[in-house]
Amino acid sequence: KQRLHAVPLSSQDYKRYYNGMSNSSIWPLFHYFPSAMRYETAYFEAYQRANRVFADAVLELCNDNDWIWVHDYHLMLLPGMLRKAKPDLKIAYFHHIPFPSSEIFRCLPHREEMIAGLLGADYIGFHTYDYVRHFLSSCVRILGCDVFMEQIHYHNRLIKAGAHPISIDFDDFENKSLEIEASNIQIQKIRAGQKDGW
Repeated sequence: KQRLHAVPLSSQDYKRYYNGMSNSSIWPLFHYFPSAMRYETAYFEAYQRANRVFADAVLELCNDNDWIWVHDYHLMLLPGMLRKAKPDLKIAYFHHIPFPSSEIFRCLPHREEMIAGLLGADYIGFHTYDYVRHFLSSCVRILGCDVFMEQIHYHNRLIKAGAHPISIDFDDFENKSLEIEASNIQIQKIRAGQKDGW
């Protein structure tokens, strides 16, 4: 019913791709904990293989004019792999963690491949404008891209980047908290009345 498709990985590749490269290398570095970052070449190799397996799964299912959404740092190479296989696909990517300053990003081995992978997308979204700015700076400083405003020129293509903050429905939460507060006041009044001999 939900049209979900499994993407099988070997247990060793999964550990090295997910626990290794994604969560032991990328995640700590991108959250400004370079001293907590652990990196092994085997992690990146598994990351490449996993992204390739995802690419093959998507390519098997998609049509030439489909829109492809790629989500998060686990799949930073995927847009580039899809673009190489089907240049006319429309691809968007959203990065759900911070994107660090270019000085921090430079600490990541294979940083060129990671940026180039993201630039396979037509549109790249981030949570804040600071993350967009950091990404654009990395495109310029690491790959030598031309950047104007939030647009990157790369391999005769124009890629756009933008900020899309995620937040809660404040009015709904505030109204619910006021309802709870009113209920608590009523409960306190009832309890106080019981003490008074109701």
